[in-house]
Amino acid sequence: MKRVLLAAGLLCMAGSALAAGKSCDELKSEIAAKIDAKGAHGYSLEVVDKGASADGKVVGTCEAGRKEIVYKRG
Repeated sequence: MKRVLLAAGLLCMAGSALAAGKSCDELKSEIAAKIDAKGAHGYSLEVVDKGASADGKVVGTCEAGRKEIVYKRG
């Protein structure tokens, strides 16, 4: 049981380390590529502080959850 808990803890730590390691610009580029691949046009992606009032849909988080990437149409 202790090994299972230890393994779960290590996986959580590894996941958060990977999430913290990605810059907002890098993640924004990846998201834009996925949206472009679906044929979408006339949209914008904006990096804002977490919890900031932004009209749009949150499509990603970066900088260890301190920033959000917001998708806006039009």
